[in-house]
Amino acid sequence: MRKMLILARDAGYAFEEADVSIQNMLPDACLQAPTVEEFYKQLELNADYFTQLKQEAEASKKVLRYIGKLEDGKASITLQMVDENHPFYMLSGSDNIISFTTDRYKVRPLVVKGPGAGAEVTAAGVFADIINVGGEKN
Repeated sequence: MRKMLILARDAGYAFEEADVSIQNMLPDACLQAPTVEEFYKQLELNADYFTQLKQEAEASKKVLRYIGKLEDGKASITLQMVDENHPFYMLSGSDNIISFTTDRYKVRPLVVKGPGAGAEVTAAGVFADIINVGGEKN
């Protein structure tokens, strides 16, 4: 959701978190778990849900991808099954990809792909943000 907000804002939209529609990929029992321990317990109890999603995708020669979309002034994030013709099909690990479909790139979208930050770089970024916020108060 944060990445969608950044992209939407860079595109000129004054979006906030509430402006991004998110389809949750977790079963309700996981979302309603009162503790972290119960959350993990519900994940295990709902393993069949995830197995079924994966098997359904594999049966149709597709893969599951959590995809954000900014179109016609609306931002959404949904779990989708994509085939080998989709630019997101070959993603792996913490890779990130952005596909731009514009007036100039209608037939073949412009695709930018690269490694995601990973845990170490993300932690360094969060730490830098904390230091910056702390420095602003002084």
